Amino acid sequence: MQKAKQLKSDEFYTQLVDIENELQYYKQHFKNKVVFL
Repeated sequence: MQKAKQLKSDEFYTQLVDIENELQYYKQHFKNKVVFL
């Protein structure tokens, strides 16, 4: 945390594979829905 505070480059990007793995738990919520990325 200290290093990120000093450098101010603390952006975080979620990997696509992590999103895909997590979406399996929400499949029923997305049924018959359209998702725009």
